[in-house]
Amino acid sequence: MDTITYEEFKKLDMRVVLVTKAERITGRSRILKMELDIGGETRTIIAGGAQFYEPEYFVGKKFIGLVNLASRNVAGIESQGMILATETEKPLWLSVDQEAPVGSKIL
Repeated sequence: MDTITYEEFKKLDMRVVLVTKAERITGRSRILKMELDIGGETRTIIAGGAQFYEPEYFVGKKFIGLVNLASRNVAGIESQGMILATETEKPLWLSVDQEAPVGSKIL
């Protein structure tokens, strides 16, 4: 396992995010397009796991998101971050079930 310094860790902007919209992408079976409220700003991301989860599973739920990840083009859509998941047989999304406000920073 590679290690990083605390200074490198501090560069990661992880926040509580709210999925406001999720939808399938025509011609793609493994990814979804989502809109996230990251705390006063909306971001579009592409997330895997569409073969395991319906888009409705995500809408209205809070997750842990990495919001300062460099944008990249996925399936012709600009993905502006990611929501975090475990690496298991299927993604298990890191969700927030407490009253943490949207946009709260992860320390």
